[in-house]
Amino acid sequence: MKIDLPASLSPRRKAHFSYPPSASPQSTAVPRWTLALAGVLVAAALAGCSKSEADPKAAPKAEPQVGVVTLQAQHQQLDVSLPGRTRAFLTAEVRPQVSGIIQKRLFTEGTQVKQGQQLYQIDAAPLKAAEASAAAAVAKAEASQRTQAATARRNAELVQIDAISKQAFDESQAAAAQAQSDVAVAKANLETARINLKYARIEAPIGGRIALSTVTSGALVTANQTNALTTIVQLDPIYVDFTQSSSDLMQLKRDLDSGRLQKVEGNKVPVRIVLDDGSEYPQQGRLEFAGVIVNDTTGTLTLRAQVPNPDGLLMPGMYVQAKLPTALAPDALLVPQQSVTRDLAGNPNVMVVKEGEVAEKRQVELDRAVGAFWLLKSGLKSGERVMVDGFQRIKPGDKVKAVEVDLKARAERKSVRGEPPVQAAADAPAAK
Repeated sequence: MKIDLPASLSPRRKAHFSYPPSASPQSTAVPRWTLALAGVLVAAALAGCSKSEADPKAAPKAEPQVGVVTLQAQHQQLDVSLPGRTRAFLTAEVRPQVSGIIQKRLFTEGTQVKQGQQLYQIDAAPLKAAEASAAAAVAKAEASQRTQAATARRNAELVQIDAISKQAFDESQAAAAQAQSDVAVAKANLETARINLKYARIEAPIGGRIALSTVTSGALVTANQTNALTTIVQLDPIYVDFTQSSSDLMQLKRDLDSGRLQKVEGNKVPVRIVLDDGSEYPQQGRLEFAGVIVNDTTGTLTLRAQVPNPDGLLMPGMYVQAKLPTALAPDALLVPQQSVTRDLAGNPNVMVVKEGEVAEKRQVELDRAVGAFWLLKSGLKSGERVMVDGFQRIKPGDKVKAVEVDLKARAERKSVRGEPPVQAAADAPAAK
């Protein structure tokens, strides 16, 4: 066996690496430079094979699929959500009007009571005695009045014949008038005694739900005391007091004056109530009062709505959200909130599919939230396609495959699966 060695090797190295077939077994080891050279040749061969096997006409990468919705101009009613508290329609604190000992409590705490229903009974014995005394005083005054009246009539005849002096006549007339006044005073005292006796029966001044009693049988109460015996609240209907920022109100007036928004027609503005747990109250109320004085601390106006409460679900002091229509936006464009992203400066942006199925990033100006949508001020126009799915995987200028998404059907599927409902585009008023 003979190996051809490079000419650049010295004769000494050639003698070292060249050996005849009869060489000794100790000289048959493969040189390291030979192994390195073989590795380089194998790598080059493999690279050549991979190049030759690659198809220069391979199919291009598939265009990414994105979900889009097509914007349509529509008339949109604009609502405002304001925080508020429930207030009882009527509230009455029950207090005694006469002093005495409570003999009985005649109601069940926490139940409904009717107007005029007896609640407590005060010991009436002292009051009955006072009434009898007043009646006797009336009888005495009437008897004295009859005597004085008879004397005055006789003196009137005698003075005509100069049988008595003019002074005696005047005195008898004055005594008769005074006796008549004494009768009137006695009758008034009798009426007061009868009223006090009636007040021994403490009755409900209004109908409604009654609270806990602060006294029990045997308790001593005094007339017009500070502490109420109990409280009655009328809950059907019920008031909801809520506040609105004066700056928001001024902006609404400017939008109405400019024609950008239209005024909601109707004498009574409907009000919807959202409870603290996020559920909507089934009964719809109406706006009753709008304040005219701005709170100098909070800069807000107070508004009041009256809401039916036949089942007593709403109780005084509950925190609620009041939703009421403020205006109508003609030719409104609504974009799903899931399609809006913000850059590092906080500016809102959306990805749209323009002609040629090319993605484009567009900066928009938002007005307010309308359910699961944003009301647009500017940046888009009717008929443009906005990406709602898959836009995270692409960049502006990429070719895409746009697929129309039915947000209403998607929301219904989520509702069936028990996921939180999302207001779909079809939930908004239809395009006109």
